[in-house]
Amino acid sequence: MNRTSLLALALLLPAAPALAQDCPIKVGVLHSLSGTMAISETTLKDTVEMLVDQQNDKGGLLGCDVEAVVVDPASDWPLFAEKARELITVEEVDVIFGSWTSVSRKSALPVLEELNGLMFYPVQYEGEESSKNVFYTGAAPNQQAIPAVDYFLEELGVERFALLGTDYVYPRTTNNILEAYLKSKGIAEEDIFVNYTPFGHSDWATIVGDVVEMSEDGRQVGVISTINGDANIGFYKELAAAEISADDIPVVAFSVGEEELSGLDTTNLVGHLAAWNYFQSADTDANAEFVAAWKSRMGEDRVTNDPMEAHYIGFNMWANAVEAAGTTDVDAVRTAMYGQEFPNLTGGTAVMLPNHHLAKPVLIGEITEDGQFDIVSQTSEVEGDAWTDHLPESAKLMSDWPGKGCGMWNTETESCVQIQSNY
Repeated sequence: MNRTSLLALALLLPAAPALAQDCPIKVGVLHSLSGTMAISETTLKDTVEMLVDQQNDKGGLLGCDVEAVVVDPASDWPLFAEKARELITVEEVDVIFGSWTSVSRKSALPVLEELNGLMFYPVQYEGEESSKNVFYTGAAPNQQAIPAVDYFLEELGVERFALLGTDYVYPRTTNNILEAYLKSKGIAEEDIFVNYTPFGHSDWATIVGDVVEMSEDGRQVGVISTINGDANIGFYKELAAAEISADDIPVVAFSVGEEELSGLDTTNLVGHLAAWNYFQSADTDANAEFVAAWKSRMGEDRVTNDPMEAHYIGFNMWANAVEAAGTTDVDAVRTAMYGQEFPNLTGGTAVMLPNHHLAKPVLIGEITEDGQFDIVSQTSEVEGDAWTDHLPESAKLMSDWPGKGCGMWNTETESCVQIQSNY
Protein backbone atom coordinates (compact mmCIF):
# COMPACT_ATOMS: atom_id res chain seq x y z
CA MET A 1 0.00 0.00 0.00
CA ASN A 2 1.65 3.24 -1.15
CA ARG A 3 1.34 6.72 0.29
CA THR A 4 -1.47 7.72 -2.11
CA SER A 5 -3.48 4.63 -1.19
CA LEU A 6 -3.01 5.35 2.51
CA LEU A 7 -4.32 8.88 2.13
CA ALA A 8 -7.29 7.64 0.07
CA LEU A 9 -8.06 5.07 2.79
CA ALA A 10 -7.93 7.75 5.46
CA LEU A 11 -10.42 9.89 3.51
CA LEU A 12 -12.85 6.98 3.14
CA LEU A 13 -12.86 6.13 6.83
CA PRO A 14 -15.82 7.60 8.71
CA ALA A 15 -15.10 10.25 11.27
CA ALA A 16 -14.75 8.68 14.69
CA PRO A 17 -17.46 9.58 17.17
CA ALA A 18 -16.39 11.29 20.34
CA LEU A 19 -16.21 8.71 23.12
CA ALA A 20 -16.19 9.16 26.86
CA GLN A 21 -12.56 9.64 27.79
CA ASP A 22 -11.03 9.13 31.22
CA CYS A 23 -8.93 12.08 32.30
CA PRO A 24 -6.08 12.72 32.55
CA ILE A 25 -4.65 11.01 29.49
CA LYS A 26 -1.49 9.25 30.66
CA VAL A 27 1.72 8.96 28.67
CA GLY A 28 4.21 6.37 29.95
CA VAL A 29 7.91 7.19 29.74
CA LEU A 30 10.08 4.05 29.69
CA HIS A 31 13.64 5.37 29.51
CA SER A 32 16.72 4.58 31.62
CA LEU A 33 17.62 7.37 34.04
CA SER A 34 20.50 5.40 35.58
CA GLY A 35 23.01 2.81 34.42
CA THR A 36 25.08 2.66 31.24
CA MET A 37 22.33 3.97 28.92
CA ALA A 38 21.40 7.00 31.04
CA ILE A 39 23.90 9.05 28.98
CA SER A 40 21.50 8.71 26.04
CA GLU A 41 18.05 8.05 27.50
CA THR A 42 17.66 10.75 30.16
CA THR A 43 17.36 13.34 27.40
CA LEU A 44 14.49 11.37 25.87
CA LYS A 45 12.61 11.42 29.17
CA ASP A 46 13.07 15.18 29.24
CA THR A 47 11.86 15.39 25.64
CA VAL A 48 8.60 13.53 26.30
CA GLU A 49 7.92 15.75 29.32
CA MET A 50 8.44 18.83 27.13
CA LEU A 51 6.09 17.46 24.47
CA VAL A 52 3.44 16.69 27.09
CA ASP A 53 3.68 20.25 28.43
CA GLN A 54 3.44 21.67 24.92
CA GLN A 55 0.33 19.58 24.25
CA ASN A 56 -1.27 20.85 27.44
CA ASP A 57 -0.43 24.41 26.42
CA LYS A 58 -2.47 23.71 23.27
CA GLY A 59 -5.44 22.56 25.36
CA GLY A 60 -4.58 18.93 26.03
CA LEU A 61 -6.32 16.09 24.19
CA LEU A 62 -10.03 15.30 23.95
CA GLY A 63 -10.74 17.84 26.65
CA CYS A 64 -8.25 16.20 29.04
CA ASP A 65 -4.91 17.19 30.44
CA VAL A 66 -2.01 14.96 29.42
CA GLU A 67 0.22 13.58 32.17
CA ALA A 68 3.68 12.02 31.83
CA VAL A 69 4.23 8.94 34.02
CA VAL A 70 7.97 8.33 34.35
CA VAL A 71 9.66 5.09 35.43
CA ASP A 72 13.36 4.13 35.49
CA PRO A 73 14.24 0.71 34.05
CA ALA A 74 17.84 1.54 34.98
CA SER A 75 19.58 0.01 31.91
CA ASP A 76 18.46 -3.39 33.27
CA TRP A 77 16.92 -5.19 30.31
CA PRO A 78 14.48 -7.51 32.17
CA LEU A 79 13.31 -4.48 34.14
CA PHE A 80 11.94 -2.96 30.93
CA ALA A 81 9.35 -5.74 30.85
CA GLU A 82 8.44 -5.23 34.50
CA LYS A 83 8.18 -1.45 34.13
CA ALA A 84 6.13 -1.76 30.92
CA ARG A 85 3.69 -4.01 32.79
CA GLU A 86 3.58 -1.54 35.67
CA LEU A 87 2.84 1.35 33.33
CA ILE A 88 -0.01 -0.48 31.60
CA THR A 89 -1.66 -2.36 34.49
CA VAL A 90 -0.97 -0.17 37.53
CA GLU A 91 -0.56 3.33 36.08
CA GLU A 92 -3.05 2.59 33.27
CA VAL A 93 -1.16 4.66 30.72
CA ASP A 94 -2.69 5.16 27.27
CA VAL A 95 0.62 4.94 25.38
CA ILE A 96 4.32 4.41 26.09
CA PHE A 97 7.28 6.26 24.63
CA GLY A 98 10.44 4.38 25.41
CA SER A 99 13.45 2.10 25.10
CA TRP A 100 16.78 2.74 23.40
CA THR A 101 18.55 -0.58 22.96
CA SER A 102 16.91 -3.36 20.99
CA VAL A 103 17.34 -5.76 23.89
CA SER A 104 15.25 -3.43 26.05
CA ARG A 105 12.60 -3.14 23.36
CA LYS A 106 12.50 -6.91 22.90
CA SER A 107 12.18 -7.29 26.67
CA ALA A 108 9.10 -5.07 26.73
CA LEU A 109 7.58 -6.47 23.52
CA PRO A 110 5.87 -9.61 24.94
CA VAL A 111 4.22 -7.48 27.63
CA LEU A 112 2.98 -4.95 25.06
CA GLU A 113 1.53 -7.75 22.93
CA GLU A 114 -0.01 -9.60 25.87
CA LEU A 115 -1.72 -6.49 27.25
CA ASN A 116 -2.30 -4.76 23.89
CA GLY A 117 -0.23 -1.78 24.91
CA LEU A 118 1.16 0.72 22.41
CA MET A 119 4.78 1.90 22.35
CA PHE A 120 6.65 4.39 20.19
CA TYR A 121 10.30 3.36 19.80
CA PRO A 122 12.51 6.32 18.78
CA VAL A 123 15.95 4.88 18.04
CA GLN A 124 17.67 3.44 14.97
CA TYR A 125 17.58 -0.35 15.10
CA GLU A 126 18.34 -3.53 13.20
CA GLY A 127 14.91 -4.14 11.67
CA GLU A 128 13.91 -7.81 11.40
CA GLU A 129 10.86 -7.18 13.60
CA SER A 130 7.33 -5.95 13.16
CA SER A 131 4.77 -5.80 15.94
CA LYS A 132 1.31 -4.29 15.76
CA ASN A 133 1.98 -2.88 19.24
CA VAL A 134 5.07 -0.85 18.31
CA PHE A 135 5.56 2.12 16.00
CA TYR A 136 9.23 2.29 15.00
CA THR A 137 10.00 5.98 14.57
CA GLY A 138 13.80 5.55 14.44
CA ALA A 139 15.73 4.40 11.38
CA ALA A 140 15.61 0.91 9.89
CA PRO A 141 18.89 -0.34 8.34
CA ASN A 142 17.98 0.97 4.89
CA GLN A 143 17.57 4.44 6.41
CA GLN A 144 20.96 4.56 8.18
CA ALA A 145 23.37 1.61 8.01
CA ILE A 146 23.22 0.87 4.29
CA PRO A 147 23.47 4.54 3.20
CA ALA A 148 26.42 5.02 5.59
CA VAL A 149 28.28 2.09 4.00
CA ASP A 150 27.48 3.49 0.55
CA TYR A 151 29.01 6.82 1.63
CA PHE A 152 32.18 5.05 2.76
CA LEU A 153 32.42 3.10 -0.49
CA GLU A 154 31.51 5.87 -2.92
CA GLU A 155 32.73 9.07 -1.29
CA LEU A 156 35.66 7.98 0.90
CA GLY A 157 36.97 5.00 -1.05
CA VAL A 158 37.02 2.67 1.95
CA GLU A 159 38.30 -0.80 1.03
CA ARG A 160 38.54 -2.53 4.43
CA PHE A 161 35.87 -2.36 7.11
CA ALA A 162 35.98 -2.71 10.91
CA LEU A 163 32.49 -3.36 12.30
CA LEU A 164 32.72 -2.54 16.00
CA GLY A 165 29.68 -3.02 18.19
CA THR A 166 28.32 -3.54 21.67
CA ASP A 167 27.43 -7.18 22.25
CA TYR A 168 23.64 -7.40 21.86
CA VAL A 169 21.02 -7.91 19.19
CA TYR A 170 21.15 -4.53 17.39
CA PRO A 171 24.87 -4.53 16.51
CA ARG A 172 24.94 -8.25 15.74
CA THR A 173 21.94 -8.18 13.42
CA THR A 174 22.98 -4.92 11.79
CA ASN A 175 26.44 -6.31 11.15
CA ASN A 176 24.96 -9.53 9.70
CA ILE A 177 23.14 -7.31 7.22
CA LEU A 178 26.20 -5.17 6.54
CA GLU A 179 28.51 -8.15 6.02
CA ALA A 180 26.12 -9.54 3.42
CA TYR A 181 25.81 -6.11 1.78
CA LEU A 182 29.58 -5.51 1.71
CA LYS A 183 30.20 -8.90 0.13
CA SER A 184 27.59 -8.11 -2.51
CA LYS A 185 29.63 -4.97 -3.24
CA GLY A 186 32.80 -6.98 -3.77
CA ILE A 187 34.43 -6.58 -0.34
CA ALA A 188 36.24 -9.82 0.55
CA GLU A 189 35.48 -11.57 3.84
CA GLU A 190 39.09 -11.13 5.00
CA ASP A 191 38.68 -7.36 4.60
CA ILE A 192 35.83 -7.25 7.14
CA PHE A 193 36.82 -7.24 10.82
CA VAL A 194 33.96 -7.72 13.31
CA ASN A 195 34.33 -7.20 17.05
CA TYR A 196 31.85 -6.99 19.95
CA THR A 197 32.41 -5.64 23.45
CA PRO A 198 30.17 -5.57 26.57
CA PHE A 199 28.07 -2.61 27.63
CA GLY A 200 30.25 -0.13 29.49
CA HIS A 201 33.49 -1.46 27.94
CA SER A 202 36.40 0.90 28.67
CA ASP A 203 39.71 -0.69 27.54
CA TRP A 204 39.92 0.00 23.81
CA ALA A 205 43.70 -0.06 23.26
CA THR A 206 43.90 -3.57 21.77
CA ILE A 207 40.86 -3.16 19.51
CA VAL A 208 41.98 0.22 18.19
CA GLY A 209 45.41 -1.32 17.62
CA ASP A 210 43.83 -4.13 15.58
CA VAL A 211 42.00 -1.58 13.45
CA VAL A 212 45.18 0.42 12.84
CA GLU A 213 46.94 -2.78 11.80
CA MET A 214 44.32 -3.29 9.07
CA SER A 215 45.61 -0.15 7.33
CA GLU A 216 49.26 -1.20 7.21
CA ASP A 217 48.98 -2.48 3.63
CA GLY A 218 48.03 1.02 2.48
CA ARG A 219 44.36 0.37 1.78
CA GLN A 220 41.76 2.74 3.24
CA VAL A 221 40.14 1.40 6.42
CA GLY A 222 36.83 2.64 7.80
CA VAL A 223 35.05 1.89 11.08
CA ILE A 224 31.32 1.24 11.23
CA SER A 225 30.41 1.78 14.89
CA THR A 226 27.38 0.27 16.59
CA ILE A 227 28.93 0.93 20.01
CA ASN A 228 26.25 2.07 22.45
CA GLY A 229 26.08 4.07 25.65
CA ASP A 230 29.04 5.28 27.68
CA ALA A 231 31.42 2.79 26.03
CA ASN A 232 31.71 5.42 23.30
CA ILE A 233 33.61 7.70 25.66
CA GLY A 234 36.48 5.24 26.03
CA PHE A 235 36.48 4.37 22.32
CA TYR A 236 36.83 7.95 21.14
CA LYS A 237 39.39 8.76 23.82
CA GLU A 238 41.51 5.82 22.63
CA LEU A 239 41.27 7.01 19.04
CA ALA A 240 42.52 10.42 20.16
CA ALA A 241 45.32 8.86 22.23
CA ALA A 242 46.42 6.83 19.21
CA GLU A 243 46.36 10.04 17.12
CA ILE A 244 43.92 8.51 14.64
CA SER A 245 42.30 11.26 12.59
CA ALA A 246 39.30 11.00 10.29
CA ASP A 247 41.69 11.29 7.34
CA ASP A 248 43.56 8.23 8.59
CA ILE A 249 40.65 5.96 9.55
CA PRO A 250 37.18 7.51 9.36
CA VAL A 251 34.54 6.33 11.84
CA VAL A 252 30.83 6.50 11.14
CA ALA A 253 28.69 5.95 14.24
CA PHE A 254 25.05 4.93 14.42
CA SER A 255 24.55 5.60 18.14
CA VAL A 256 26.59 8.76 18.70
CA GLY A 257 24.87 12.09 18.41
CA GLU A 258 25.08 15.53 19.92
CA GLU A 259 24.21 14.32 23.43
CA GLU A 260 27.00 11.73 23.51
CA LEU A 261 29.53 14.25 22.16
CA SER A 262 28.56 16.89 24.71
CA GLY A 263 30.70 15.19 27.35
CA LEU A 264 33.77 14.75 25.15
CA ASP A 265 36.67 16.88 23.97
CA THR A 266 35.90 16.78 20.26
CA THR A 267 39.13 18.48 19.14
CA ASN A 268 40.61 15.21 17.90
CA LEU A 269 37.30 13.86 16.59
CA VAL A 270 36.72 16.51 13.92
CA GLY A 271 35.79 14.89 10.61
CA HIS A 272 34.59 11.59 12.02
CA LEU A 273 31.01 10.87 11.03
CA ALA A 274 27.58 9.86 12.20
CA ALA A 275 24.57 8.71 10.20
CA TRP A 276 21.16 9.78 11.44
CA ASN A 277 17.90 11.22 10.13
CA TYR A 278 18.33 14.52 11.98
CA PHE A 279 21.06 16.77 13.34
CA GLN A 280 20.69 19.86 15.51
CA SER A 281 22.52 21.81 12.79
CA ALA A 282 19.65 21.32 10.29
CA ASP A 283 18.89 24.78 8.90
CA THR A 284 15.08 25.03 8.94
CA ASP A 285 12.61 27.29 10.69
CA ALA A 286 10.92 24.31 12.36
CA ASN A 287 14.24 23.11 13.78
CA ALA A 288 15.20 26.58 14.97
CA GLU A 289 11.91 26.74 16.88
CA PHE A 290 12.40 23.25 18.33
CA VAL A 291 15.97 23.93 19.44
CA ALA A 292 15.00 27.28 20.95
CA ALA A 293 12.15 25.69 22.95
CA TRP A 294 14.48 22.95 24.19
CA LYS A 295 17.23 25.33 25.28
CA SER A 296 14.73 27.70 26.90
CA ARG A 297 13.43 24.80 28.97
CA MET A 298 16.66 22.90 29.69
CA GLY A 299 19.47 25.48 29.40
CA GLU A 300 21.76 26.74 26.67
CA ASP A 301 24.24 23.90 27.12
CA ARG A 302 21.67 21.19 26.29
CA VAL A 303 21.67 19.86 22.74
CA THR A 304 19.08 18.14 20.57
CA ASN A 305 19.55 14.86 18.69
CA ASP A 306 17.95 12.35 16.33
CA PRO A 307 15.94 10.22 18.79
CA MET A 308 14.48 13.45 20.18
CA GLU A 309 13.16 14.29 16.72
CA ALA A 310 11.74 10.76 16.47
CA HIS A 311 9.81 11.32 19.72
CA TYR A 312 8.75 14.76 18.47
CA ILE A 313 7.31 13.22 15.30
CA GLY A 314 5.87 10.16 17.05
CA PHE A 315 4.23 12.11 19.87
CA ASN A 316 2.57 14.60 17.52
CA MET A 317 1.38 11.84 15.20
CA TRP A 318 -0.05 9.97 18.19
CA ALA A 319 -1.81 13.12 19.45
CA ASN A 320 -3.31 13.72 16.00
CA ALA A 321 -4.39 10.07 15.79
CA VAL A 322 -6.07 10.33 19.21
CA GLU A 323 -7.99 13.38 18.06
CA ALA A 324 -8.95 11.63 14.81
CA ALA A 325 -10.08 8.48 16.66
CA GLY A 326 -11.89 10.42 19.37
CA THR A 327 -10.40 8.08 21.96
CA THR A 328 -7.10 6.78 23.33
CA ASP A 329 -8.23 3.18 22.74
CA VAL A 330 -5.18 1.39 21.35
CA ASP A 331 -6.94 -0.37 18.46
CA ALA A 332 -8.66 2.83 17.32
CA VAL A 333 -5.49 4.91 17.61
CA ARG A 334 -3.48 2.30 15.71
CA THR A 335 -5.94 2.47 12.81
CA ALA A 336 -5.83 6.27 12.85
CA MET A 337 -2.01 6.23 12.76
CA TYR A 338 -1.78 4.80 9.23
CA GLY A 339 -1.05 7.56 6.76
CA GLN A 340 -0.46 10.16 9.47
CA GLU A 341 1.80 12.94 8.24
CA PHE A 342 3.78 15.43 10.28
CA PRO A 343 6.53 17.88 9.28
CA ASN A 344 9.98 16.68 10.29
CA LEU A 345 12.65 19.09 11.47
CA THR A 346 14.86 18.87 8.39
CA GLY A 347 12.44 20.35 5.87
CA GLY A 348 10.39 17.34 4.75
CA THR A 349 7.36 15.39 5.89
CA ALA A 350 7.30 12.19 7.93
CA VAL A 351 4.65 9.66 6.90
CA MET A 352 3.56 6.62 8.93
CA LEU A 353 3.64 3.56 6.69
CA PRO A 354 1.62 0.31 6.87
CA ASN A 355 4.72 -1.43 8.30
CA HIS A 356 4.76 0.90 11.36
CA HIS A 357 7.88 2.68 10.10
CA LEU A 358 8.33 6.24 8.92
CA ALA A 359 9.50 7.71 5.66
CA LYS A 360 12.62 9.67 6.71
CA PRO A 361 15.60 11.40 5.08
CA VAL A 362 19.11 10.00 5.61
CA LEU A 363 21.78 12.45 6.79
CA ILE A 364 25.54 12.01 7.11
CA GLY A 365 27.25 14.52 9.40
CA GLU A 366 30.89 15.30 10.18
CA ILE A 367 31.81 16.10 13.78
CA THR A 368 32.83 19.73 14.30
CA GLU A 369 34.95 21.21 17.10
CA ASP A 370 31.88 22.50 18.94
CA GLY A 371 30.35 19.00 19.21
CA GLN A 372 27.87 19.57 16.42
CA PHE A 373 27.68 18.01 12.96
CA ASP A 374 28.29 19.53 9.55
CA ILE A 375 25.73 17.85 7.29
CA VAL A 376 27.66 16.56 4.25
CA SER A 377 24.94 14.38 2.70
CA GLN A 378 21.14 14.40 2.84
CA THR A 379 18.62 12.34 0.88
CA SER A 380 14.93 12.83 0.28
CA GLU A 381 12.54 10.75 2.38
CA VAL A 382 13.34 7.02 2.36
CA GLU A 383 10.61 4.57 3.35
CA GLY A 384 11.66 2.40 6.29
CA ASP A 385 11.84 -1.33 5.54
CA ALA A 386 11.14 -3.69 8.45
CA TRP A 387 12.69 -6.66 6.60
CA THR A 388 16.01 -6.19 4.84
CA ASP A 389 16.54 -7.16 1.22
CA HIS A 390 20.10 -8.29 2.03
CA LEU A 391 19.35 -11.46 4.01
CA PRO A 392 17.69 -14.27 2.00
CA GLU A 393 15.06 -15.23 4.59
CA SER A 394 14.10 -11.60 5.17
CA ALA A 395 14.01 -10.54 1.52
CA LYS A 396 10.80 -12.53 0.99
CA LEU A 397 9.02 -10.89 3.95
CA MET A 398 6.97 -7.72 4.19
CA SER A 399 5.00 -5.99 6.92
CA ASP A 400 1.51 -4.66 6.19
CA TRP A 401 -0.72 -4.31 9.24
CA PRO A 402 -3.77 -2.50 7.79
CA GLY A 403 -3.76 -4.52 4.54
CA LYS A 404 -2.57 -8.02 5.46
CA GLY A 405 -3.00 -7.83 9.23
CA CYS A 406 0.50 -9.25 9.41
CA GLY A 407 4.02 -8.09 10.23
CA MET A 408 5.71 -11.07 8.56
CA TRP A 409 3.90 -11.67 5.28
CA ASN A 410 5.74 -14.20 3.10
CA THR A 411 5.43 -12.90 -0.45
CA GLU A 412 6.35 -16.31 -1.91
CA THR A 413 3.81 -18.43 -0.02
CA GLU A 414 1.36 -15.55 0.40
CA SER A 415 0.88 -16.43 4.03
CA CYS A 416 1.54 -14.87 7.42
CA VAL A 417 4.57 -16.23 9.27
CA GLN A 418 3.82 -16.61 12.97
CA ILE A 419 7.32 -16.85 14.45
CA GLN A 420 9.42 -13.70 14.77
CA SER A 421 13.03 -13.82 13.55
CA ASN A 422 15.42 -12.51 16.21
CA TYR A 423 18.75 -13.61 14.69
